[in-house]
Amino acid sequence: MQFIKPDIDIDFIGKRRVAYAFSALLIVLTVVTLIWHGGPRYGIDFAGGLLIQVKFERPVDLDRIKQGMAEAGLERTEVQRFGERRDNEYLVRSESAESSDDFARRVADALAATTGTAAEVQRIEMVGPQVGRVLQRKALSAIFFALLFISVYISGRFEQRWMISGVIGAALIGAVYMLSLFDLSMAALILAGLLVTMLLFWFLELRYAMGAIVALVHDVGITVGIFSLLDKEFTLPIIAALLTIIGYSLNDTIIVFDRIRENLRKYPRRAMDANVNRSINETLSRTVLTSGTTLVVVLALFLLGGGIIHDFAFALLVGVAVGTYSSIYVASPILLLWQGRTRRAA
Repeated sequence: MQFIKPDIDIDFIGKRRVAYAFSALLIVLTVVTLIWHGGPRYGIDFAGGLLIQVKFERPVDLDRIKQGMAEAGLERTEVQRFGERRDNEYLVRSESAESSDDFARRVADALAATTGTAAEVQRIEMVGPQVGRVLQRKALSAIFFALLFISVYISGRFEQRWMISGVIGAALIGAVYMLSLFDLSMAALILAGLLVTMLLFWFLELRYAMGAIVALVHDVGITVGIFSLLDKEFTLPIIAALLTIIGYSLNDTIIVFDRIRENLRKYPRRAMDANVNRSINETLSRTVLTSGTTLVVVLALFLLGGGIIHDFAFALLVGVAVGTYSSIYVASPILLLWQGRTRRAA
């Protein structure tokens, strides 16, 4: 059964400027949203503090919960509903990371007194501020080095320039290490590293690596922007989702790049834009089927997986959709930026 005819010919490349404008709009929205919110909203894993999940027998007022937490010794708290409304579960966050052996009992008693209904403390998570900062730096480092090593692999795999790729990777690692000695924030180090990486790829004409890293930064950036727009927290599971998105998007991009390289060898006299467009159309069936089946699974997790993995599944939903789009409209069209320059063997 064929969902897409093998001779389909959609002019993806002809619409690349519209796609560029759309992607630029999303990136600008991401930057504005992050500035508006003062950066990502870090969860307990990264910011440190105390997280309490409480279940009540019937719906209660959020102010009553805050009042009960104040009586239990936690003055500054944030309360939000957790899971389905009928579950009557709430998450309470506090900057405090201290608790005693009978803390859960005191919280349950205080909440029962202020809300007028029985309360059950289902879980308590505590992370110290120093541990949170360490986890934050490690999570950002994981994303950066994943992007870096993937780009090095792409340039070696598709352009057979392993030596230059290895030197670039080693130089960037050294540069990031040296900059870290000046006590710069991890976010600033990553931005500087990515900027230098893309400049090197541009001047060395590592076009496949350039296309891959721009697409991956595009996917991660837009996913982060949507999370910030919806005021969702960044936790360790969300970092795992972002790394999963990087791997998934790269897999889709490599399939398209492989076909482009084959067609460039097979039809050397055909125009570059025609070869790229033909390659996208030839791999479109696989792209749609792979992305579609993945989205069905992730959507099931999002709808049926419960509150614990709700945000994780949501991040994957956004990332898979954006990653599929970027493989077609971001990574592949970037190869055309080298038209008019010295063409290297693909």
